[in-house]
Amino acid sequence: MCGIAGIYSTQAQTQIDNQLLVNMAAIQHHRGPDGFGYKQMAGVGFSHARLSIIDLDEQRGRQPFISSDKRLMLAHNGEFYDYARIRAELVAKGARFQSKSDSEIAMHLYQQLGLDEMLTHLRGEFAFALFDQQTDTLHLVRDRFGIKPLYYTQTEDEIVFGSELKVLFANPKVKRQFSSEGLFHQLIQVMVPGSTAFANVHQIKPGHVVSITRSEQGFSIEDRPYWDVNFPTAQAYLNSKDEAYYIDGVRKQLLEAVQLRLTADVPVGCYLSGGIDSCAILGLSSAAAQAPIKAFTIGFDSAEYDETPIAKQMAQATKADHHIMSLSGDELYGHFERTLWHTERTIYNTLGVAKYLMSQQVNESNYKVVMTGEGSDELFAGYPAFRKDLFLYGLDELDDTEKAQWQTMLEDSNKLFKGAMLSREQYDSAALDEVVGFTPSCLQPWLSCSHFAHQLVAAEHRELLTGYDAGKAIAETLDDAMLESRHPLDKAQYVWIKTMLEGQILTWGGDRVDMTNSMEARPAFLDHHLAEFAFTIPPQYRIKDRKEKYVLREAMKGLLPEVLYEREKFAFMAPPAHSDEKKWAAMRVLADKYLSRQAVEAAGLLDFEAVNALFELHESPDADDSLKVQLDAVINHLLGVQILHKQFIAADLPQFAAAEAERLGWRAATE
Repeated sequence: MCGIAGIYSTQAQTQIDNQLLVNMAAIQHHRGPDGFGYKQMAGVGFSHARLSIIDLDEQRGRQPFISSDKRLMLAHNGEFYDYARIRAELVAKGARFQSKSDSEIAMHLYQQLGLDEMLTHLRGEFAFALFDQQTDTLHLVRDRFGIKPLYYTQTEDEIVFGSELKVLFANPKVKRQFSSEGLFHQLIQVMVPGSTAFANVHQIKPGHVVSITRSEQGFSIEDRPYWDVNFPTAQAYLNSKDEAYYIDGVRKQLLEAVQLRLTADVPVGCYLSGGIDSCAILGLSSAAAQAPIKAFTIGFDSAEYDETPIAKQMAQATKADHHIMSLSGDELYGHFERTLWHTERTIYNTLGVAKYLMSQQVNESNYKVVMTGEGSDELFAGYPAFRKDLFLYGLDELDDTEKAQWQTMLEDSNKLFKGAMLSREQYDSAALDEVVGFTPSCLQPWLSCSHFAHQLVAAEHRELLTGYDAGKAIAETLDDAMLESRHPLDKAQYVWIKTMLEGQILTWGGDRVDMTNSMEARPAFLDHHLAEFAFTIPPQYRIKDRKEKYVLREAMKGLLPEVLYEREKFAFMAPPAHSDEKKWAAMRVLADKYLSRQAVEAAGLLDFEAVNALFELHESPDADDSLKVQLDAVINHLLGVQILHKQFIAADLPQFAAAEAERLGWRAATE
């Protein structure tokens, strides 16, 4: 895992500023502290901050790579699995490699097969830039689920791209300001796929390639998918195989995904919560590895949210070297600002802070790589919102009484998360109803915050948002072809994968808080071979007898603690602020700093009176727990936009990036 950056000028004869490329690498040195590189050709410059995982030779693995015929230039962030086999096949066909790095296979596959066929061979989590001088085209590619980030923007005479937003903002030509729509979506948690909080700054969508070609008329930009989440039609399930076939298939595919992700030239550990997902990963890793696996667990001082007892059982059963980090609620807000510098978006829950602190401890334990359980809930329908949509829209055989029983059981077992993981009340979006057939329950908690968001934004932004429909903006990004004739459960999972998985789970719950401490996370469940098999599992085997992730439970039954095998899905999140007096007090310290009248009016993003009214509503004796959970999230978002303004708009990031390069001793060679 690394960080990449680059500049693509409208003029091929332009000389890119090498020190600026180095500065863009330096501002993301946390992604790659093991060295930097930069190169340019024909008005295009790439830079790279390296985290050494495969091929530890400092000189041999240094990026960017330039092909021997000087046609191609590559900068890559991430991991390509099964690379050794692919490299051997390419060598047999005449390819000559400069390194033992997995990254280099992309360049040779492109030369032999072309872009489209190359992409089918790439397996893993990745984001890369590939410039083809012959076609004068820059290709920006992101992995199928969006595990690794990649952003770009266009100035008057350049395309600027990078692994993080701050990388773009290190370039003085890039404007830094919130868009009204971006601000709005920061306040409601869910984002429009491909967007950011900032005006004219785009994120490459998961499974997409953006190809940018230069001509006398300027840049031509083509954005197209090369892969998508493709469930069978509902009719196709009528001919499905028995459950044993799917149980065996999941076990086989997951084991292969885990084995591939144990490949590294450094030790590989595991994150371990008390959930099926991470326990399955640890169990398989321990069975496949020769030495004990290092396991890292986050514990909370609130018994309602703490999962360490089950994690301890799993660690003991696998003889793992177990490291537990126990956190009190109040200390999380002490690291809130630093976490936002890395997430580059607002967060509704301080779990993102806890993950940031855990990655710090992983780094201090001299580990660079861990495997994680992210993606399992998306593939096997683990979230309570999926069960809700299944019984509301996918179980026509249930009568009203049975549906009410399902609803009651779901509500009772998820009381802690009502207002966050589950909406307080039904929220219907006409646009989503039209495209999906219903408004997925996973989006309802956040779209229902729109009422607060419209009031909370400053008058200038509120006027620009007149008539804006967040649900419609999201619906317009969804592919009708992937929703047509699909089962309601498949539709619900598809929408979550396109919105919350990439925009939340893999961002402030994944790459961004992991890489802040130079730590690579490998989510084995998001191996696309496993995912494509999981998409074929009939809904009745994903959720059976009201038990979510049925097929996965059965596939992993032999290695799971019995209490975990029997337990209902428990959403992993940090205790909300209002649940603990010390944590609430710590949050108020930040609120006094960022949500005072002076701070709010100076930033010009929020309406101070509306902010005050929201706090009054939260502290009203009439506010029930679910309303407080919802308002806790909104308050975190209010803090977040103010912090983001300070860090990314008010600060001089080009100067900061230059200072970071100087501090690190990262300097471009003088000619």
